[in-house]
Amino acid sequence: MNGRNLKELSAADSLRRLADVPLGRVVFTRHALPAVRPVNHVVIDGQIVIRSSAGTILSAEVAAVEAVVAFEADELDVEERLGWSVVVTGFAELVQDPGEVARLRSMITPWVTGQLDQVIRIRPQIITGYELVPG
Repeated sequence: MNGRNLKELSAADSLRRLADVPLGRVVFTRHALPAVRPVNHVVIDGQIVIRSSAGTILSAEVAAVEAVVAFEADELDVEERLGWSVVVTGFAELVQDPGEVARLRSMITPWVTGQLDQVIRIRPQIITGYELVPG
């Protein structure tokens, strides 16, 4: 098998790829240390949207204040050594407007049970994406 090259993806292509996969990982700070949670998501108007429940670690650390977070998703073929990875760094905020919450909640079907009444929106500031391509 020949080597692979890393091809940088544009911000638009990176967001498109995020929109094409159902699962990503949100990285946030907990007690001054990094924490990671897998979440299902949607991309709407260039922003990543997830659902959470009040009282969860994610909600307490991310939604309580406008938090700096990273969001990562990928699609990799380990046999062929091909695929892509995208990391978005930005600000997470709890959506407050009841109409907007209802609209966004209807667009995300949670994978886990529970109320998941909160909607968290991540506003990208830095978008980096790379694709492994044949060398």
